Amino acid sequence: MKTYDTLAAVDLGSNSFRLEVARVAGDQLYPLDSLKETVRLAGGLTADKYLDDATQARALACLHRFGERLRGLSPEAIRCVGTSALRVAKNAEEFIPKAEIALGHPIEIVAGREEARLIYLGVAHSLPASPDRRLVVDIGGGSTEFIIGHGLKPHERESLHMGCVNFSQRFFDRGVLDKTSLKAAETAARVEVERIAREFSRDNWQQAIGASGTARALREILEQNGWSPRGITVDGLAMLRSHMLKAGHVDALDLAGLTRDRRPVIAGGFAIMAGLFAELGIAQMDVAETAMREGILYDLLGRFHQQDMREATVDEFMRRYHIDTQQAARVKRVAMKLMTAAGKLDDNEACFLDWAARLHEIGLSVSHGGYHRHSGYILENADMPGFSRTEQARLALLARAQRGALVKLPTFADGSVPEPDRLMVWLLRQAVILCRSRAEPRLPDLKVEANGKRFGLVLPDGWLERRPLTRRALEDEMAYWQALGVKYALA
Repeated sequence: MKTYDTLAAVDLGSNSFRLEVARVAGDQLYPLDSLKETVRLAGGLTADKYLDDATQARALACLHRFGERLRGLSPEAIRCVGTSALRVAKNAEEFIPKAEIALGHPIEIVAGREEARLIYLGVAHSLPASPDRRLVVDIGGGSTEFIIGHGLKPHERESLHMGCVNFSQRFFDRGVLDKTSLKAAETAARVEVERIAREFSRDNWQQAIGASGTARALREILEQNGWSPRGITVDGLAMLRSHMLKAGHVDALDLAGLTRDRRPVIAGGFAIMAGLFAELGIAQMDVAETAMREGILYDLLGRFHQQDMREATVDEFMRRYHIDTQQAARVKRVAMKLMTAAGKLDDNEACFLDWAARLHEIGLSVSHGGYHRHSGYILENADMPGFSRTEQARLALLARAQRGALVKLPTFADGSVPEPDRLMVWLLRQAVILCRSRAEPRLPDLKVEANGKRFGLVLPDGWLERRPLTRRALEDEMAYWQALGVKYALA
């Protein structure tokens, strides 16, 4: 696989958008450039979870500026990730295409636990080696991620829908700081954290680490005002609480270490931190200088150094769901042989075809009847480390479409399936049919035509005559594609 000497990550957080560019030196990354803009995407969500026009305009303007910095970098060396606010926004599907045009690159939306994995990866690379199990907490604008890990490996991951922006709006909308609002916010945070307290309590780790803006802001405030000797402490939070109550309003907060852009969301972030300190039994928390964007960079670097987390996840799913590895390997070999003959897919698309072939029977663990539908459901909804929601949806499409009438699938019926995905579906379907006997099909030579609205498959002379069941299946396959207006010639 090709390697790159410069990588870039774009983190579309619910509070801030960040861009990080780094130089690659072996297995290490060295920062070259960093940009941050406070967009407050979560603050632009209406009561019914739609991103308002003003916030969209602010976000698009920021992405235009980021896009200028990314010009000249290889598209394969850039990864752009959206998080909590884009997960919950009901109009995200309309906004993201505009955002991709502004940025000039595709945007992936990751699930909460995948966000947690990337955060841990970024934090772990910045910390010295330690035998301790670490709790990493990242209070973002719209969600808070919790991870327990050792070394570079996360063991427990969770994401809760509470962040400094949505909590500040919910409990401190007018900026008033009083005992009632602070207690309500801290109690709400404790109620949320209580759901995961058993797995993340003090007995399960030796060191607590905070990541991202809220943790860094609280550390700066506590240390610069002499309320904590190092990091975030219970006593320091208590002193900050007293100062907030004395101020009475966020606009009256006059604190060393509190920046202007952090002021509007500091109350919500404080309440979440105080709540999780109390619920998880944390006494002191150190703060990392790295977070998700560095995790994105290291994850991207791993893909180029044959350490792709997605590959490890596919292997794990094959074990977990007791997939017939010999059949999976047969289907993969035939699919790749067909792909080579077609000569139409790039390296990334070849990876998805590979993974889909290995996982296409995952639904058999649920039921034999309609197993392809079960396969699609599992791949779209399971927690799959390394995969974004977009990537999981792509795998799910391939799995669902591996057999049966394609006109029953909305994306095929309305013609919205991109041409590379349609070709991958065709390749996988033919491979599944050719391997139906669960024996090696022995195809020394074959020819494939794939050109827009036409497919063609030429098999060795006499091959089909010796396999009447396969011939019948391929004739049915021709009819399925013709129902979509796609010509399929078989010889």
